[in-house]
Amino acid sequence: MSEQLNYERRRLLTTAAITIAVGPFLMAGSADVRSGKVNQAASSTFRQEPNSSFGILKQIDAGVLTIGYAELGPSDGIPVLLLHGWPYDIHSFVDVAPMLAARGCRVIVPYLRGHGSTRFLRSETPRSGQQASLGADVIALMDALNISRAVLAGYDWGGRAACVVAALWPERCMGLVSVNSYLIQDIAKATLPLPAPIEAGFWYQYYFLTERGKAGLTANRRDIAQLMWTRNSPNWRFTDAEFDRSATAFDNPDYVDVVIHSYRHRLGFADGYLMYQDMEKQLALQPVITVPTITLDGDADGVVPATDGKATAGKFSGWRQHRIIPEAGHNLPQENPAAFNAAVWELASKQQ
Repeated sequence: MSEQLNYERRRLLTTAAITIAVGPFLMAGSADVRSGKVNQAASSTFRQEPNSSFGILKQIDAGVLTIGYAELGPSDGIPVLLLHGWPYDIHSFVDVAPMLAARGCRVIVPYLRGHGSTRFLRSETPRSGQQASLGADVIALMDALNISRAVLAGYDWGGRAACVVAALWPERCMGLVSVNSYLIQDIAKATLPLPAPIEAGFWYQYYFLTERGKAGLTANRRDIAQLMWTRNSPNWRFTDAEFDRSATAFDNPDYVDVVIHSYRHRLGFADGYLMYQDMEKQLALQPVITVPTITLDGDADGVVPATDGKATAGKFSGWRQHRIIPEAGHNLPQENPAAFNAAVWELASKQQ
């Protein structure tokens, strides 16, 4: 009996210590949204996600979506939006977000469309994955949260969304951190071949052009993601628990449709939707990004080889610095959170 009492005492003390350590982040993440329309149905069913390190997530109606997101840090801090890629989720920033919150930033980490608890508000809304839709979602979220300007930081799909906003709405972007530099797709040149080793790494894009590929993603979404994590980041020794924590985001009912449209559209095999037509016309001009920017390349990226940044220098007319991060792969913020945090903070601190 005394042994059991000692165990219970140790467990309670441990729980209390953890609560004290992470309490400020959890409190910031679970506070009511001060402006914007919070989805009432979702807000009544907030829960701790399995294996989540963000605590209780929030939900808000924004544009065509109800977006699930984590929020950390003071509500009056410098706004920072951290945008994940595919096939990943918000846990790419599970270490970066608390670092920035501790520096006084208001950190928003949303699930992109087709992922996690983010849902379409109407069944008839097209399940678009085109680049314009991703950028429009970021603007809609900022509007819903009453954020006029923010530092935008991301990689892969999230980096593309950040680049779209920085290019088309520079007045909304304090600064940009983008992994793999300028990510706005030049769809008119989608038929031009890349070097063979890069083409081989893009196998999934060509697979998804087929109905077999769509069926494969439907049946094997976790296996495909795990394969890509391994190949995208050959130096990253992620655990089963880390993968499982993120893989729940792929169970979203719109995941397959959004992913398939994304890759078919970028390669010119699917039309864009009318609601994004004007944006796509602007993006087709490959607009220059004028906001302060830090671009990052991982020198162990299994998808996009690291460069010196010179090839994309003409796409940035403002202050821009390019950095190569040793040993990091495609999921750079989770693999080297210190380097990603440093880049975001360098831009955010200029706003103080």
